[in-house]
Amino acid sequence: MSLTMDGKRFNNSPPVRQIGVVSAVFIIFNRIIGTGIFATPSTILYLSGSVGLSLLMWIVGAAIAAAGMQVYIIWGTALPHNGGEKNYLEHLFPKPRRLITSIYAANAVLLAYAAGNSLVFAEYALASVMPSTLFEDSTSLFSPVRIVAFFCLTGALLLHGLHVSAGLRLQNALGFLKIGILIIVVAAGFIALGGNLETGVPRPGNFDNWEKVWEGTRTSGSVLCSCLYNVIWSYVGFSNANYALSEMHNPARTLRIAGPLAIVTVTVFYLLCNIAYFAAASKEEITGSGRLVAALLFRNVWGERTERILNAFVALSALGNVLSVSFSQGRVNQALAKENILPFSKFWSSDWPASAPLAGLGLHWVACNIVIFALPAGDAYNFVINVISYPLAVINATISFGLVYLALRGSPKIKRPEQPSSSTPLLSSSLNEPQPEFSPNASLIYPALLFGLANVFLFVVPLTKPPPGVEFYEHLPYWTHAAGGWGIFVLGALWWVYRDRYRHR
Repeated sequence: MSLTMDGKRFNNSPPVRQIGVVSAVFIIFNRIIGTGIFATPSTILYLSGSVGLSLLMWIVGAAIAAAGMQVYIIWGTALPHNGGEKNYLEHLFPKPRRLITSIYAANAVLLAYAAGNSLVFAEYALASVMPSTLFEDSTSLFSPVRIVAFFCLTGALLLHGLHVSAGLRLQNALGFLKIGILIIVVAAGFIALGGNLETGVPRPGNFDNWEKVWEGTRTSGSVLCSCLYNVIWSYVGFSNANYALSEMHNPARTLRIAGPLAIVTVTVFYLLCNIAYFAAASKEEITGSGRLVAALLFRNVWGERTERILNAFVALSALGNVLSVSFSQGRVNQALAKENILPFSKFWSSDWPASAPLAGLGLHWVACNIVIFALPAGDAYNFVINVISYPLAVINATISFGLVYLALRGSPKIKRPEQPSSSTPLLSSSLNEPQPEFSPNASLIYPALLFGLANVFLFVVPLTKPPPGVEFYEHLPYWTHAAGGWGIFVLGALWWVYRDRYRHR
């Protein structure tokens, strides 16, 4: 089946349905558990100032993620097409035609979602095999970390672009491996709680009494917001399966099972892993460990030899995340190109040569490498976290309050049209097959309202200056990611003006 838009013809054959419940769980699980739980606890502890507030931030993040998962399940059940938020925003804002899609396209294409975890993959991989290289030429354009991150991204591009089934199998295998890694981390924590630190490291005593748990707490709005950014970054991915619903067996049922299962599993592991870190190391050790806090746990419990083994495992976990992120972003880029939103859309929409979005994957590969090689070495990871989280918070707030609006308005059922329109995604699993209707109701209000308000907090507070002694970046101003997020939206609007108002005038 082919469709014509703006004089161009695009192939719109139904995609192969090759994603079942297990693959959907691991598409979500691999996206959520990349390196956040291994890399961000030290930052969250530094910002929050106390063990108690740090753990509380992870619990708050879990509640927000659960509410967000419910929002995405509702939208995904209503509009089971590839593309994720693009489809939900188009339904809420069909006019002006293509404006919201152009703004979303700038966000999807320009943000380097896989860059942060490719950098952490590089750091942990080098720490495992050649730890001395981590401190050599770290600011050089072609530093070892940047080169390894480049090859990580390139491998993901080639695998998902040339052999989709092999990529899914590898993602599933790495997902099982992550479960094993997390179990080992939790086990190390229980050993530490028992006071059995074989390396002779003094017992940190972070849980000795209630006052000790909350000692040093900071509670300013900007600090809490930055903590939540890092926590939510570690939960980002609960929406990952929504980008490939057209390739999913029975998408409504699969999403309802896979989403909550992944969130509950991740939350339990996250809390136990944090307890493990605090049981094995002092606050000063953790905040000074940078992004190698999991390696610190192993070193304190079992010695330096085991530290390298864990580094290799965490590198593989990061690789699973990069593969999962690339898998979804390639499809988002292709979905946008199939609607002729992007420059050179015919090229980016191609599924040559292996019926996979190689070109769409390549577009994301370019964005990630620009971030890796252009940003200051010390700020790249934190900037990627924040600049992705900021516009995503705006989008999540919009689709959440959109559901609240539909429910309060008593919206009629959302029917999926037989024929495509400007507000209907062109990647339906089949435009001719009957699909269930979606009727918003009052039960949607509470999770959508919670998720929406949490995201409003996340995009308003970063505009305020952090308290003295707290620095978000080494070289960049604190407001850089907020400016970057709004700048991306402005670029999308300007592209719409040029694309639909000027060039086609």
